[in-house]
Amino acid sequence: MIFHFTKWPHFKKSKEGMNPLKKKPRSKNISPRAVHPEWMKVRVSFPTEGDALSKVREEVESKKLHTVCESASCPNLNHCWNRRTATYMLSGDICTRRCQYCDVAFGKPKPLDLEEPERVARSVAELGLRHVVLTAVNRDDLKDGGATHFAETITKIKSYLPTCSIEVLIPDFKAKEESLEILYDAKPNIINHNIETVERLFPTITPQKNYKRSLEVLSHISKHGFLTKSGLILGLGEKEEDVKQCLDDLYTHGVRMLTIGQYLQPGPTHYPVQEFVKPEVFEFWKETAYKIGFKTIASGPLVRSSYHADEYFSE
Repeated sequence: MIFHFTKWPHFKKSKEGMNPLKKKPRSKNISPRAVHPEWMKVRVSFPTEGDALSKVREEVESKKLHTVCESASCPNLNHCWNRRTATYMLSGDICTRRCQYCDVAFGKPKPLDLEEPERVARSVAELGLRHVVLTAVNRDDLKDGGATHFAETITKIKSYLPTCSIEVLIPDFKAKEESLEILYDAKPNIINHNIETVERLFPTITPQKNYKRSLEVLSHISKHGFLTKSGLILGLGEKEEDVKQCLDDLYTHGVRMLTIGQYLQPGPTHYPVQEFVKPEVFEFWKETAYKIGFKTIASGPLVRSSYHADEYFSE
């Protein structure tokens, strides 16, 4: 069966009206979602009893955990889970920031679930994962931005399954060095902080974030010797010179692992897709990034932050 996916694979989707904290729309304008081109169609395999997809889903549900893979209806879900990789979302599903491209609920988050690191680690071990990605919503309500929660989860996973490589996809922590140091002490294998869009569009697309601050975070990570990764989404109205400058900035600030994918409008009140970027353009940016000096690059319409994460780590 073939589906059109209606959103960039990101955080857990909240049904409109189900979350009392999500009262105000992101935009005053209602923008109907554009018809997807042929290259955005993907074939999805449904789970059968006993297969990898079914096993992961049962394990995650039994421990009351969230995976970005499933909550975002990721088209790569079956492929990744069969490779024994998965992406867990920590710290709840309510974000303290509201970005125009993201469908995660905005509001006052609930207190951290202090048992979550243990449950995630047990899940990773019982599934025998080869590579795990940990991500989280922004938690500006916490002094450390949630860094300690990340670190505790990393430590727990290492105690349960030392052979599993660990990648973290982090918020900017407001560029607080003390928060980043907490994360460093846990020694993840890869630290990813997505730039998301080009500098010119930051005030419109993600006004509560700061382009320079994100670069500062990436530079700090790189200087501390960690494999440093970032991601860019296209189709938001960026120009060629914007993308080229962004790639140069990322490389200059120590990023060597890169993902580039297509933005998909989650709902009618979100920022509308400005362009469906053709596959050959993604290939152009992949070649350009290699010429700049990036070491590993995944670039394509359906690429997401954790796309083939284990494969690129092994490289």
